[in-house]
Amino acid sequence: MRRCRAFTLIEIVITVFILMLVLLLAVPSLNGVLADKRLRRSLEGFNNLVRQAQERSVVERRPYLIVWREKEVVLRPEAFAKDEQAKVLSEFQLGRDDVLKLTLPAALTKNPPAQWIFWPSGTCEPAVVEFSGRDGSWSAHYSALSARAELTNYAAR
Repeated sequence: MRRCRAFTLIEIVITVFILMLVLLLAVPSLNGVLADKRLRRSLEGFNNLVRQAQERSVVERRPYLIVWREKEVVLRPEAFAKDEQAKVLSEFQLGRDDVLKLTLPAALTKNPPAQWIFWPSGTCEPAVVEFSGRDGSWSAHYSALSARAELTNYAAR
């Protein structure tokens, strides 16, 4: 009589258990990678808005503002021409739990409006921008001369 070699039920159960254990250990790591990717996307999205403000102010030779609203940050000219339609040129949407805070260290008033100006020369008011959301937080100091960000804090959850 020939004996057939096969896996026992106990061996299959142990194998499935080990695979599930490895999967449970990998999921938090994967969540961290995805959170980091979403957090980087928020930083890149905001920096894209800053680049647009600087480029438009130089090309069109007029000041542009980045304005903080309830759940979005928008780019618009400081003043609209007589025949120009008042509209937002670009926007950075905030998620439900996201907070984007602007601090203007060189402001002359204690509580300036949440508006960041870019002048026709391409320079801007120095600013500190802080972001926090469910995926983590970042903060950046923006130079007045170049409008380039110096990342001072970056922490993904």
